[in-house]
Amino acid sequence: MDRRQGRGVLAVPDFRRLWVVGLALSVARWLEMLVIGVIAFQQTGSAFVVAAMTLLRLLPLGLFGALLGVLADRAPRRLTLLAVLALQAAAAGALSAFAFAGALTVWQMAVASFLSGAGWATDNPVRRMMVGEAVGTARMGAAMSLDVMASNASRVAGPALGGTLLATLGAGTAFGLAALLQLAAIGAAARVRCGATAAAPAQHEPVLRQLRESFALALHLPKLRGVLVVTVVFNLFGWPCTSMIPVIGQQPLGLGPEGVGVLASMEGLGALLGAGLVGMLASPARYAAVYVGGTALYLAMCILFALAPHPVPAGLALLTVGIGGAGFATMQATLVYLTTPPEIRGRALGLLATAIGTGLLGFLQLGLLAEWLGAPEATALVAAQGLTALLATRRLWRPLL
Repeated sequence: MDRRQGRGVLAVPDFRRLWVVGLALSVARWLEMLVIGVIAFQQTGSAFVVAAMTLLRLLPLGLFGALLGVLADRAPRRLTLLAVLALQAAAAGALSAFAFAGALTVWQMAVASFLSGAGWATDNPVRRMMVGEAVGTARMGAAMSLDVMASNASRVAGPALGGTLLATLGAGTAFGLAALLQLAAIGAAARVRCGATAAAPAQHEPVLRQLRESFALALHLPKLRGVLVVTVVFNLFGWPCTSMIPVIGQQPLGLGPEGVGVLASMEGLGALLGAGLVGMLASPARYAAVYVGGTALYLAMCILFALAPHPVPAGLALLTVGIGGAGFATMQATLVYLTTPPEIRGRALGLLATAIGTGLLGFLQLGLLAEWLGAPEATALVAAQGLTALLATRRLWRPLL
């Protein structure tokens, strides 16, 4: 993405509005995940419960991702986006009210995490499809670079805000800010013009038939299969590792809520820097190499983070984790969008959501291992499993390169 491409994409009003929606959603999501993780660990002392909060957020992706990809073509995406934002705002607002009332419990956070995850499952087949409609295929890479940069910036702001507000003003204020961000996203989405109509009725084949066709895509399109394989490896063995930041930060590293927030934001800072580097340096011919290489770097640095004896090397490792994650995240939806025909992109992106949802098994494994071995040891072991799995599946993702 050169500067002219970036300026060209930002000149599109609908893209700017969808970009703001994505930014607000991401800040709220990472804020909530940090605050819920800290509170869950304080209330239960269980690393498994902390992992379970993120597992519940991922569950809708695994259960409904492919189905949502099919259904997204049957209703105006703009209305779907507004309904999803309203659901997430209600969930965050309820957590804030319970916290101010002194009645916040783990099960309430679990329900809110699941509802927020249901909204998250629609992001690729709804909001990012609308991004493609707004900017066109030729500028999709530039648009996704800017979108991922916003998401990565939120991974700095979200945990830092969450940790600071939790330590100074309490959980009610932290969740209240998340609800306000969702309302701001609703305001931006209400002004979007693309995605106002559903797909043509001719495309409305029986849902089960379209679901079967969606899964058949992975078998018949080698490049799509490669993207999905790397996605599964990342979400099974990579992403779960960062759910242990609140646990590792509080126990072996001895940090309080503010310190844990700063530690978690280091990954977001690295991701922001990495997205900028990818946007400036990565040509379309290198997209796949950035995708696979970023995954490998992420996994390797998670091992170093887990075994770091002090907050400073732990923070530096997370900074590098973020850089690797930026390569993965920037190219993930972009490669799916660019390697599939226009008429099946919505379903392919729904299939991507399902692949992301397999991460719930990774969170389950890590939570159980953390209870047995301890959070640092379990995190290092799971990341090492990921590097092994990436190497073992080389034949499947090789067509991407």
